[in-house]
Amino acid sequence: MSATQSTNLDLRRKHFDFVSFFCTGLTGAATFLIVAILVVILGNIFYNGWSFFSWRFVTGGTERDMFSVENAGVLPMIFGTTVRVLLMTIFVVPVGVITAVYLTEYAHSTSWFTRIIRGAVSNLAGVPSIVFGLFGLGFFINFLGRNMDALFNPVNANPVWGKPAMIWASLTLAVMTLPVVIVATEESLKAIPQGLREASLALGATKLETIWKIVLPQALPGILTGAILAIGRAAGEVAPILFTGAAYYMASLPRSVTDQFMDLGYHTFVLSTQSPNIEQTRPILYATVLTLLLLTFSLNIVAILVRGHMRKKMRMLH
Repeated sequence: MSATQSTNLDLRRKHFDFVSFFCTGLTGAATFLIVAILVVILGNIFYNGWSFFSWRFVTGGTERDMFSVENAGVLPMIFGTTVRVLLMTIFVVPVGVITAVYLTEYAHSTSWFTRIIRGAVSNLAGVPSIVFGLFGLGFFINFLGRNMDALFNPVNANPVWGKPAMIWASLTLAVMTLPVVIVATEESLKAIPQGLREASLALGATKLETIWKIVLPQALPGILTGAILAIGRAAGEVAPILFTGAAYYMASLPRSVTDQFMDLGYHTFVLSTQSPNIEQTRPILYATVLTLLLLTFSLNIVAILVRGHMRKKMRMLH
């Protein structure tokens, strides 16, 4: 190799190292910026909300003025938020898993019907949350609920189903988070080796038995991941429940799924827009947001622990 060729090679190496260093630094700076923004947001909420956050605030109700610093409590909001998220999870996970199983195990990838389903799932993921709220109002309450009242309570003037209720809010959130569960479950199913399916079929198991006893247990951690993502998205959503179940004020806890409920996210909106004295209720507002964050983290942590237990159990079986 001549001296000129060696010089050119050294220059190329130096140029390549510079570009690599620049790109690495750029991506690192972007990551640091995202983490810094998150730390600033969480730090601001904890700093302003922790001083008012107390056991009395968490366990207190709304029997008296909910804008009063001395009497404010968020127990009805915690209860409503927790129940509607749990109901949403019960509704969305089975439907999402069944849809993902059909798309992965049964449907032909080139058929027009499969393409329509995948296109619908993709479009559903991009719909604004307020549109889901209007859909829930029109379909679940005005159509399904009123028809159920006409069928089961024709002589009752007061609607039982045809009004905003916890069940309709949960179903609306289930429709909104359905693409999250479908995509996460589908990716988990695709990650399972095809050899496991073939071995099960070769031993005489039917396709349904193979899916139920071999595929789904192996995909369970991925299914729980989809449920965690759905919980994380739905816990703080306000627009879908605005017309379908959230109440401005309730003196007591809801007693059935056909009752309205108070919600932490909606209560935050009320405190920031409807308070007669914003400065006076600012500590309540920050403490309510802090409660919502802690509740969301708690629900996610429980789901993560369950997923970790399932993974550990599956490793022991192998």
